[in-house]
This record gives sequence, C-alpha cells and structure tokens, in this order.
Amino acid sequence: MSTARVPRGSTLLGRDLAIDLGTATTQVHVQGRGVVLDEPTLVAVDTATGRLVAAGATAHEMLGRTPERVLTMRPLSDGVITDAEVTEQLLRHFVERVRPTRLVRPRTVVCVPSGVTAVERRALEDAAMRCGARRVLVVEEAMAAAIGAGLPVDSAAASMVVDLGGGTTDVAVISLGGVVNARSLRVGGDEVDEAVAQGVREAYDLLLGERSAEQIKHQVGAVWPLATERTTRVRGRDLASGLPRTIELGSEEVRRMIEPVTAQVVEAVRAVLDVCPPELSGDLLDTGVTLTGGGSLLRGWTERLRHELGVPVRLAEDPQHAVIRGAGICVDDMKALRQVLTRQPAFQG
Repeated sequence: MSTARVPRGSTLLGRDLAIDLGTATTQVHVQGRGVVLDEPTLVAVDTATGRLVAAGATAHEMLGRTPERVLTMRPLSDGVITDAEVTEQLLRHFVERVRPTRLVRPRTVVCVPSGVTAVERRALEDAAMRCGARRVLVVEEAMAAAIGAGLPVDSAAASMVVDLGGGTTDVAVISLGGVVNARSLRVGGDEVDEAVAQGVREAYDLLLGERSAEQIKHQVGAVWPLATERTTRVRGRDLASGLPRTIELGSEEVRRMIEPVTAQVVEAVRAVLDVCPPELSGDLLDTGVTLTGGGSLLRGWTERLRHELGVPVRLAEDPQHAVIRGAGICVDDMKALRQVLTRQPAFQG
C-alpha cells in the first residue's frame, strides 16, 4: 500500500477519507496512509433477511456459486446507485474496516461521474453521511483522475483525461483548475464483458458466465489489431444440449465483438474535442490525451485513439488507481485543492 505523511494539524483519530465507489471496484484512501482498500463493488445478500453475507473480494469468490437464498449482486450500475440500502451496507462494511476509531467522524471526499444527476449525487452523499462522515465533499472523477495522473490541472495550458471505468467513461478538458468541457458516457468495462458474452452466444450458441467473459477480455481482448494474434480456450454451457463445451477464441474475433462498445468511447472523446475552444485545442496537440481507469489497460487504446484523433495519447502510471490517488491528494491537502471540491450542503463540520 502507498503511504504519505500526515499533514500538520491532523490527528490519527481524525484521519479523513477518500472513497471511489465505482461500478466494478471500490477504493478507499485514508489520510496519511494512502490507498488501504481496493476490492470489487460486489455483495452477497441473504434474500430472506436482507442481511449482508459477504462483500468485496469474498463476495466475488462466491459469484455464480451461491445457494438459492443468497443473491450476489452489484449495488451500482453505470456509475450510480441502484439499491440504496445494499450500497449503504457495502459502504459501511468497507469504512468500518479502515476507520481507526469511531470516536471522531471524518471528512470524506467522494468521487462522482461528470454526468451524474443531482438525485444520483445526493444518494451517494447521503450514504457516506450515514456511514459516519461528518462532512461530505465531492470531486468529479475526471478531475480526480487528472490530479492522480500528475497532470498540471492549475496550468493555463489544457490537459485532457479519459477515465475508462467499469460502468462509465469520463472525458474532460481541464484548464486553470476547472473542467472546461466534459462528457460522461455510461459505457465501460462491464459493457465490454457483456459484448463478449453476447458475441460468443450468437456465434457459438455457448452461454458464458460473467467471470468467464471478463477473463476473455483480459486474456485476448484488444481495441486495435495486435502484432501477434492471441488465442484462449473458453468453456461454457451449450445452449442446445445444456452440456459443458470448450471453444477457442482469437483476439481479432473478440475485437470485432466489442467494436460497437469501443466505437462509442471513441465518439465521446471526439465530441469533447470538437467543442473545445481553439486555443485549448492547440494546447492538446502538445499535451495530448491521458488515459486512466482499469478499462484503459485493454490492449490497443493508445494506438486506437492516436489513430482516430491525431493527438498524442499516453497511459497514466498505475491507471486503475488514478482516481482514488487524485481524491487522496485532495484529502491530504484540502486547502490547496479547495477549488476542485464541492461540499454537501446539508451538513457542516
């Protein structure tokens, strides 16, 4: 885990938190300690009692293997809360694991997609308050990603970040500490997995589980032709016979399956560039585009966007932790980064 110096004036009892409650993973940064939790946003719930059976990595191990009365589910979809009660249980479970004490309620920075509605944002803020926060501050995921990627967000020169998450893709042009133009697309890694599962079902009459589709994406998935073809063996249930069957898939075939999803991301990035002011567009020819988020690790994104947009494209260091790293920097130095944070108005601390 990363570590950081506790800022002057803070105490061990009052360490503040940053939370990136994502569709696919939840990450938590504790002031002075760095990222202390990184687990799947997944719960296993007893359907008879509503009790939380497992959460995070433990629930992920149970995926597809639970008895009838235990439901494994994601309480978020496309970056927003779909089940408030279960989300609160999940968040409380994670926060209690990392909080050093219950005596002092911490300030909490939460990350939200750029296109979130006021109702969706308030649902996340309320969940954080009920889990023990004394004050909730919000940072847009694109801004947090830019800070976490080390971009000069305070500079007059424009920076562009594309954050490819599990449920959303956030695209933003940033200058002088603010977002000049942004777009949030409710498409991410989950839609890629669904496209793989659907493509295999249509081509081979083979039914795949969620975990199998995700493994195919990691093993042979790509959004740009690879120099060397990759292949993988896939096991699923034959839709005609109901029996297990194994097939072989190649990276080129998988690329065609996921093309409708990747094309949406490319168009979202192009749309943000199209409305960018001319002065800032000129900056981007030099500064280029920075990719963050776990979805950016899918092979070929830098080559695809460089070809489509004609600007430099780079992958951030440790891209899957860029958002929580940026939110953590905000927590560790709230005074310096006050302009990128907004406060939940109903509670003051």
